[in-house]
Amino acid sequence: MFTEGDCELLLGLLALPTAGPLEAPDGPGPRLWEAGRMVAEHAGRFGFEVERHAPAEPDCLLREGVPELVRRAAAECPDFLECQPSLVLRWGPRVSVDRTLMFNVHLDTVADLPVPEVNGTRVSGRGAIDAKGPAVALLAGLRDALGRWCPAEAGIGVLVQLVAGEEGGAMGVFGTRPLVEAGYVGRLNVFCEPTGGRLLPRSTAAMTARIGLCGDDAIDDHPEAGHNATVLLGYLAHRLARDESRWAAGARVCIAGIHTGHLHNRVYGHGELLMNIAYRDMATGKRVRESLEKYCAAALSDFTAEFADIPGYARTAADARHLVTVEWLKSGLPTLNSNDPWAEALLDGLAPWSEEPGFTCDAIWLGEVPDTYTVVYGPGDLDANRAHAAGEFADLRELSDYAARISALVGRFAASLPDSRTQPLVNG
Repeated sequence: MFTEGDCELLLGLLALPTAGPLEAPDGPGPRLWEAGRMVAEHAGRFGFEVERHAPAEPDCLLREGVPELVRRAAAECPDFLECQPSLVLRWGPRVSVDRTLMFNVHLDTVADLPVPEVNGTRVSGRGAIDAKGPAVALLAGLRDALGRWCPAEAGIGVLVQLVAGEEGGAMGVFGTRPLVEAGYVGRLNVFCEPTGGRLLPRSTAAMTARIGLCGDDAIDDHPEAGHNATVLLGYLAHRLARDESRWAAGARVCIAGIHTGHLHNRVYGHGELLMNIAYRDMATGKRVRESLEKYCAAALSDFTAEFADIPGYARTAADARHLVTVEWLKSGLPTLNSNDPWAEALLDGLAPWSEEPGFTCDAIWLGEVPDTYTVVYGPGDLDANRAHAAGEFADLRELSDYAARISALVGRFAASLPDSRTQPLVNG
């Protein structure tokens, strides 16, 4: 089902740099317009039409929930939105949401652009599995399905969102979110992310904490005269990691990095500790956020007591509580926890259900849309297929199997609708 033509399209997409400014601020600029046109031309051969191909409006970056790093990048890059358009393709008539099937897949990638190649049954390149490979496999499956089902007879519509702004911590705020709010959704929504070929009806959201320290520097001859950001932030990182199960129960924590300075002959009084925290529901996110702030306050009191009598760090200990701030660079994002007997019955048997707790992706923006069901489902595995790492690859057999299951899903969806008139074509 995954043909030579599909493989050619995939290799063409893999050769295009599509890492946005968040991933490659000094790069040549993403060629997402070109990638979208390649996809639209390919899909147009089997009945898809371009519904929308444009960047998001500027006011989307002023909304609640937009990560601070996105705001800063947009301020520094004049064409931040213009160079990151999203594409919406439509097949079939414009019908109500309850008769619409929507697929979402992202065309942007992380940075780095190795030369794509096919080696036997494996294709490698940046985006091979995350998510240009799944995008092309999706189109292959839809081509097969639309050769079997007539839109006029089925009375269904199919939307495909091919978005930018998924990678780099953008969280879909200028890609998927505006499209969802514009109504490009279906009764059933499928986000084509690598899930090991399993159906995952959950998606976590993430929040980013910046523990900052603003004090006085000192020279190496008199380290006691300054505030030692390295020692204090290192202490907090140690404590937060050691007691993670106490303050972050129910969440996944990544203590991402500490930065104070690069030189050996001074005490740095300024620095930051970054943390990324994934949560499974809004209540857990709120609880963990409050718990982190309280834990940091208690840990600072312990630092003061522990280091007060050590000459080189006495000043840092005395002022610790007044030097450290906890700032949230990203928080308040929704999560996805789908539950609908109709959709679960429709999907049951199409592929295995995943028992994993989920990961963070753009599917969060469907979590609060009423009368819809959303599932994350795609070929490959983020770890095993080396997504975001050197040697990223996709297995062609896996892409072909995914295409076949997408085709079957379209048939199931059409047949499940009330008063469905779906009939296989004679030449199907």
